[in-house]
Amino acid sequence: MDAKLAAGADRAREMALFVAVVDRGSFSGAGRLLDLSPSAVARAIDRIEARLGVRLLLRSTRALTITAEGQSYLQAARRILADLDDAEQQIADQGAPRGRLRVSAALSHGRLCVVPLLGRFAARHPHILVDIALTDTLVDVAAGQADVAVRFGPLADSSLTARKIGETGRVIVASPDYLARAGLPRVPEDLHRHNCLNFNFRRAEPVWPFCRAGKDFAMTVHGNIEANNGETLGQLAAIGVGIARVGAFSVASELADGRLVPVLEDFNPGDVEQIHAVFVGGASTPARVRVFVDFLAEHLR
Repeated sequence: MDAKLAAGADRAREMALFVAVVDRGSFSGAGRLLDLSPSAVARAIDRIEARLGVRLLLRSTRALTITAEGQSYLQAARRILADLDDAEQQIADQGAPRGRLRVSAALSHGRLCVVPLLGRFAARHPHILVDIALTDTLVDVAAGQADVAVRFGPLADSSLTARKIGETGRVIVASPDYLARAGLPRVPEDLHRHNCLNFNFRRAEPVWPFCRAGKDFAMTVHGNIEANNGETLGQLAAIGVGIARVGAFSVASELADGRLVPVLEDFNPGDVEQIHAVFVGGASTPARVRVFVDFLAEHLR
């Protein structure tokens, strides 16, 4: 077995040497690249040709000419050496996190929750290049459009691996200024007299869920502005435009500093939206993916 391994290693070195000769156009050029004498390079090429029983290179005093058999050997050698490099890189990558990591996250959650963590992650893993794209369009992770995607809500059946990294509740909010002008809604039915800001992608009829005396119910509300993300609705509510029902994460800072206050909390149904990191799992999952998902789970829970 040791002899076979040694022979395999010798053939890999000879392939690399042959490629260097062709690329440099001479024995001396390949020798300078590989720290070998021109005669040592020539002897190595002779050994390959003797083993194969064909001429790979035609020598003259002025140039080397590659034969048809040499072209076939060159193509095979490049492919084998590339496969070897890829295999070693994959194994090395599993042990030491490095390389480009493509991350897809929703606009609001990505900007407010994921992006602020990236500096800490980069300091912890300086050999990983994080390539993040914020979009509310679902990217195809299985097709290689991203390495990790952060997804909200129920997940479709797929071959991908999903790991829960957090969850968020929903809250109805308004600014103190708006409530001073329009009045504080004390029961859900009071919302009929208010400007309720809504998402533009959920339903044609905007419906907000509530819970009263242990029974869930829903109510249609109306307003004059719609948006495709909770951060925008929260900003509109904070400047006094109306009342919004959004993910708690998207208005955390406004609630903390008093620009927004929760409304109708006694009727909050407590619905929770789960957040998952979705990626191609399995034994070959690169280390850069694993450590990033671990990091998100650690900091977003």
